[in-house]
Amino acid sequence: MGEHGVGTSDWELVQRTRAGDRDAFRELVERYQRKIASLALGMLRNREDALDIVQETFAKAYQNLERFKGDAAFYTWIYRIAVNLCVDHQRRGAKQPLAPFEVDDRGEGPAPGLPDGPRPDQPFDRARDAEIARRVHEAVRELTPEHRAVILLREVEGLSYEEISQVLDCPKGTVMSRLHYARRQLQGHLRGLL
Repeated sequence: MGEHGVGTSDWELVQRTRAGDRDAFRELVERYQRKIASLALGMLRNREDALDIVQETFAKAYQNLERFKGDAAFYTWIYRIAVNLCVDHQRRGAKQPLAPFEVDDRGEGPAPGLPDGPRPDQPFDRARDAEIARRVHEAVRELTPEHRAVILLREVEGLSYEEISQVLDCPKGTVMSRLHYARRQLQGHLRGLL
């Protein structure tokens, strides 16, 4: 297959990139940049910071591609880079204005963490949806970076416990207990709203 098609595996694109094919890496970026952006925005709640993390994630992935052995999926490896960068960023205590709760700039669907689907037309429903979104985001922001990462990877990105344990480099039992704790915290924050 001369062209990079949908059927090209991530591993094949990694190998082509290592062989000097920059288009192959560009395709990996295109496959995962929206997912990484969604995760970073959920973690940091600031658009500028999230975009910086996306750039940094792919720059770091490119520099460290020789270390990627292919024993785990490429996307769990790149999620790990992104989560670590987000956690480092938060530990440095960046206090930035929060991104607004809105559909993204390109109008391509709801902000990360909101259910997909048609928006209701009734102003009351819209206002209620916006309030739910605001409260959910506030509740997520109250979590520690580690708990925030696990809830976003599971509920927004849809990763399995096994995949999350690879991303976070911790045992599956730890993932499950963090997830249980994070869900309990969120339920406490959202009681009476949903």
